[in-house]
Order: sequence, then structure tokens, then C-alpha cells
Amino acid sequence: MMKTKRTAILFIDLINDFQFQHGSTLLNECHSMLPNILRLKSYANKHNLPIIYINDHYKLWQADLDRIVDKCRNEQNHTFLNQIIPAQSDYFLIKPKHSAFHQTALQALLVELKVDHLIISGIAGNICVLFTANDAYMREYTLHVPSDCIASNDPEDNIYALKMMKNVLKADVSPIRKT
Repeated sequence: MMKTKRTAILFIDLINDFQFQHGSTLLNECHSMLPNILRLKSYANKHNLPIIYINDHYKLWQADLDRIVDKCRNEQNHTFLNQIIPAQSDYFLIKPKHSAFHQTALQALLVELKVDHLIISGIAGNICVLFTANDAYMREYTLHVPSDCIASNDPEDNIYALKMMKNVLKADVSPIRKT
């Protein structure tokens, strides 16, 4: 059973154009984890947990969800995007670099929400998810990074990132489908 008291769900970079080297590989991985992401969203909604999307801004530099979705939507990703779009009650922040904490309002929002435990999901597991988890750990949050709710271009990189989060950042990496 997942911890629910004082918990928030972070979705990292799910709104993505996948228009880069290995982007199609990553999109395929995202389709594989999609049922687990939807299960996590459902769990959050059932338990009234805040859901916070933190996303690259795609050089728009505006936390305008509709503009970012429009900029990212394409023939390859529209099915995925349509299923993971934030709800009206979800939070949406932009980030300039890899970590969701770096130069964002995330820390202030988490304090306002009285959160001390984070469930982190998204892409890429070996970059933005890992860097976010590292920064969260340094801020003394407890972490759950479900192994079936993150994806990377290379499965080996994903496994290594999960190993680092478990062993170094003390994250629970148990899959969401087992909860």
C-alpha cells in the first residue's frame, strides 16, 4: 500500500513532442507505461492527492498548458497526449532544466500543500526523473518512484537510474501495479 498522508504525485515531462534522437523509442516506452500512469492518476484522485505536472517549456517560457500541448502534439504522440493531459484540478509548472526543483515554484507549492512524501513518475527516468528525485532527497522528502511509471530511451539506463534512486536516494521503487 502506498503512503497517502502528505503525499503529492509529480509527473515529469509527460507532455513531450518526442521529436529528438531516440524519441520514437521513448514514446514506445511511454505507451507501455501508460496504463500504470493512468492507474497512478486514478489512485491520486481517489485519495485526493495533489497531482503536479512539471514540464519543459519548449522555448515558450510560459506555463500555458494549452500552448505547450499544441506545440508538442503531432501525428506520433497525439494518442498518448490525449490520455495524460492534466485535469483542471491538477497543477502545472514549467522547468528550465532537468530537475523539477531547479528555478521553479515546486518547493513553495509543496510547502503550501504540506507535502513530505513524493511519488515521482515520468520521463526520462535516467535524466529528469533522476535529477528531480535527487533534489527531492536533498530537501528531505521521502520518495516512491514506481519502476513501472518511468521510462528512458534505453532500458539499461532506466534500470541503472532506478538502482541509484533505491540505493542512494532511499526511494521505494516498487511498481504501481502491485499496490
